[in-house]
Amino acid sequence: MATVSDSHAQAGALDIRVEDFLDDKLQSTTDLENLDSLIANVEVQRSQLQTQLDNAIKQLDEARRTAGDRQSSLAQRIQDFQELQHSIDIRVKIAAASDAPNQAIARLQQPMKKLQMIELAQKYLSLLQDVDKLRTEARSHLPGSPKAALEPYSTLKQLSRRLEELSGPADDAAVHLVNHVRSVADALWDEMKKTMSSELEAVLSKRSWPMVEPSSEMDQEWLACFEKLLDLQIPEVILSKSTVSLLPFDVMSRIFVSEFRFHFLSDKPTSKPDAVGSHCFPWFLATIEKWEDFFRDNLGFTLAAKFRDTSAGNSLVYIDPVCAFITSMLPVMREKVQAVVADTAKNPAFLSSFMGQLMTFDETIRSKFNYDGGNAEQGWSGLATEILEDWFEPWFQAEKEFALERFQAIMATPDARNIDYDYAATGKTKPTFGAVRVTDLLRSITTQYERVRTFKHKIRFLIGIQLDILDEFHDRLRGSLEAYQALTSTVGRTLHGVTKEQLAALEGTGSLESLCKVYGSADHVVNTLKDWGNEEFFVTLWDQLQGRATKEGETSRMSGEMSYEEVKDRTSAAVGSEGDEGILFDETIAAYSLRRKTAQDFLVNALADSHYKAFRAYSTRTQWTTISDSGSDIDPSQLAVTPELDEPLRVLKRNFDFLLKAISTAAFRRTWRTALDKLQDLLWGEVLMRQSFTAFGAAQFTRDLNAIFSLVERYIPNGVGSLGSLVDALKLLNLPAEPQDGALSLKDATDRVFTDNTEAKKILEELDIDTLTPANARHILQRRIENKE
Repeated sequence: MATVSDSHAQAGALDIRVEDFLDDKLQSTTDLENLDSLIANVEVQRSQLQTQLDNAIKQLDEARRTAGDRQSSLAQRIQDFQELQHSIDIRVKIAAASDAPNQAIARLQQPMKKLQMIELAQKYLSLLQDVDKLRTEARSHLPGSPKAALEPYSTLKQLSRRLEELSGPADDAAVHLVNHVRSVADALWDEMKKTMSSELEAVLSKRSWPMVEPSSEMDQEWLACFEKLLDLQIPEVILSKSTVSLLPFDVMSRIFVSEFRFHFLSDKPTSKPDAVGSHCFPWFLATIEKWEDFFRDNLGFTLAAKFRDTSAGNSLVYIDPVCAFITSMLPVMREKVQAVVADTAKNPAFLSSFMGQLMTFDETIRSKFNYDGGNAEQGWSGLATEILEDWFEPWFQAEKEFALERFQAIMATPDARNIDYDYAATGKTKPTFGAVRVTDLLRSITTQYERVRTFKHKIRFLIGIQLDILDEFHDRLRGSLEAYQALTSTVGRTLHGVTKEQLAALEGTGSLESLCKVYGSADHVVNTLKDWGNEEFFVTLWDQLQGRATKEGETSRMSGEMSYEEVKDRTSAAVGSEGDEGILFDETIAAYSLRRKTAQDFLVNALADSHYKAFRAYSTRTQWTTISDSGSDIDPSQLAVTPELDEPLRVLKRNFDFLLKAISTAAFRRTWRTALDKLQDLLWGEVLMRQSFTAFGAAQFTRDLNAIFSLVERYIPNGVGSLGSLVDALKLLNLPAEPQDGALSLKDATDRVFTDNTEAKKILEELDIDTLTPANARHILQRRIENKE
């Protein structure tokens, strides 16, 4: 039904279009006349449309046929691929199950290895031929043209180095070939040197070297041979990372080396170890000095010209003939020195002496001949440094043993603990003989190692010997203070006991002397170490220590077996800090400063105790209430000193005299300032505040104190300031009972002082009293009998 309906709809639509066409073409009767032409046009259009339709149908059929062909072709290709894949799978399975390929590979391995070995052998032979060719070529240029001989030799040397570089990563492959090429290169070099050296030896033999005048000149043949040897060696010198001796100087110094061996490396008496300092070193230095001008005058210009514009042009060992001569002579001296040390290492006394002689020899070579060993920045390390790399520990132990024995001997001398009053003038602290000798010992130790060039060796001497001795001496001083404290304290005497002899030793100035020994010794060490800390040697050593301590990534070992913390604890807490503070002896100075302070504190207490005992009779005197017979004003200056004060004045003077010559002026003032404070407290509490005074008693007390003031002023100018409270107290205590000439009377002063604090302060100001409080003033005025009546 739907199809029928659609057909009807299409027919209806066609009819409408036909009707519209006819209405358009046949609008009048005249249009009917053109009906034939219209029909003809319609027929033409129909024919064209039919043709187009037939073409479309034909193209559609061809497209359908082509698509079918392609589909069938694709299906065939898919089928062929599947068949091929199936075939491949079958063949893979067959091949996997078969052993034929492995057997073929196994059969081919051995021939392949042989083929590779043949190819490698061929390359080896080719390389060996090249090596032999280079050797032959180098030989052909000698002795006529050493520069030309250097070219094949340099090629051979580079080949040897390249083989060594390649052999390492390849697990030392072809080691025999590498060794062969190296040995050929070395043998060729030795042969080249021997050939050229023989020519110079012949020239030297003609001229009876060294039987020539040191002031003579070398002839042209001699200089030509010298230059040939230099030409031969210049590449070696430039490429070498270490200092090498120059061949012409090696040849010319052979006669001297032979002579050295004859005298000092044989069975001659001069070969004995104890003759090194008296014969061997002087002979060596004299030989260098004898030919110094000869070499400089004849060869200085030649060396400078040859090494100009090269990397060796600034090294003295190559451009200075004398330094080059020394470099050639040093190996035999090194051999001698090593033999001497090996033979005598078990003799500490000789080893100590020998190392000092060796360092002196090194220093002479450096200073006299300006020898730097090829190191312009740090200089020649010296033979001593080389020896100490292997023999430092025996030498160090020998020096330490000698130093400790000397220290013990110093402390065992009878006068070691006596004060050296002649050490310095008055006004300077006097150390003990022992302290002076200990610092002298330390100074001598410094001279033993200050010429050592290795930091780890220098720091070992400082810490392992010098600081150990200082620590032991410090322990002795601390022990002396502890012993003194045990003798003078009640607890100490109870625990440890005390003998009559010990107590007798502390009588008089005995206690002061014991303490001054410790104080003077500690002060001497502190001042000495501070001075040393500013010396160039110790400043440089401190800078080196700081450089290692602040270096990033530095290990905990700073010097040999010593760790960073160990070095820091023994030297200074400033080690490793970024500031400029600190010296090597900070910790030691701090320890001795503490002993010095403790000794000074004990010294003050000893003075106070001495004064307390001396003033005991004076403080218990009961005659302060005596009334004057004259009844008039009493002038204290006209009175005699109280008899009970004679002994205290004598003790004071004795103590002043002793300390004045034992300690420095500054320490003297510090000590007495505190001691006088304690004396003032004693007189204030035991006399002024405990006794009652009449006008006569007050005048007598004033006379006594004036005697004390006068004594103090004699030894300490302006020292009465420490007794200022007593000075002001006497002004109140000596006020007259009755007013005289408008002066303030005792009664008026008392009334006003007791009125209130404000009035009391006014009174004190009027009397020019600035050390007393109103309460003090009231207590003092109450000591007058007149105010008690």
